[in-house]
Amino acid sequence: MYQKFSCLAFVLLSLNLFKAQEKIPFRLTKHNNIIVKTLVNDKDSLHLMFQIAMEDASISPERIRKADHITFKDEISDGNTVKIANKKYENIRFFDNEFTGHEADGKIGTGIFKDQYFKIDYDNSQFVSYDKEPDLKDYQPMNLYVKNGQFYIVADNVIEDKQQEAYFLLQSGYSGGLLYSNEFAEANNLNEKLKITGEKSMKNSAGQIITTKQGVLPFLKLGNIVLKNLTAGFFTGDLKAQHANYFAADVMRRFNWIFDKDRKVVYIKPSKYFNEPYYKIN
Repeated sequence: MYQKFSCLAFVLLSLNLFKAQEKIPFRLTKHNNIIVKTLVNDKDSLHLMFQIAMEDASISPERIRKADHITFKDEISDGNTVKIANKKYENIRFFDNEFTGHEADGKIGTGIFKDQYFKIDYDNSQFVSYDKEPDLKDYQPMNLYVKNGQFYIVADNVIEDKQQEAYFLLQSGYSGGLLYSNEFAEANNLNEKLKITGEKSMKNSAGQIITTKQGVLPFLKLGNIVLKNLTAGFFTGDLKAQHANYFAADVMRRFNWIFDKDRKVVYIKPSKYFNEPYYKIN
């Protein structure tokens, strides 16, 4: 009798563990963007780019696939369902006319993982969500800072043998590596101190010029982990539009990430892409 009870308890425990996690497959594009296949309102099959810098979802004016069953009022649509893999998410808000990454019809954010731990597993091209804390062996904890639903981490930038701390917005929609704010670029004289590998200038209708420059950062330190010779972009010129430092898709893919339920800590470890060549912004 005791043996039967033990077997039953083991089966029930196994089932509970199985229910405690959900897996969502994704595809990583050549531009480092994460694409998730979705079914919206049981009608519209859309490929949405995962954007870690937002909570809700959106539809692009340049979408390839039809989104006829999302009803907008003043460019906002509430109460939608989104089915991803075997799970359906309720009450998803969509915004209209927001541009997205390559190969995507729109974006979907972190709201689908609300009140859960979630993992971005670049090694296996999947998200995993958990009700309870997962195995964190070999992961390094980092403080996570949240502002307006967006996630920031702190990293040390080594520029001419001097270490400069900076807050970075996790930004999976931008294909490149690091992108510095105007404030950080000017304060640290990046135009003079970084090796510049390329630049592109544009002029608006008022004759104002903005120049995008790509450089090389010798070292970036995240706790005990060091990245070398990263691509690092910044702007010069009349227009001052870049207000945050981006830790973007090309550096995000070099780690697997586990976000805690309270979004106060993120755990990282190098992924299979850690030593891959850096993405070049044309």
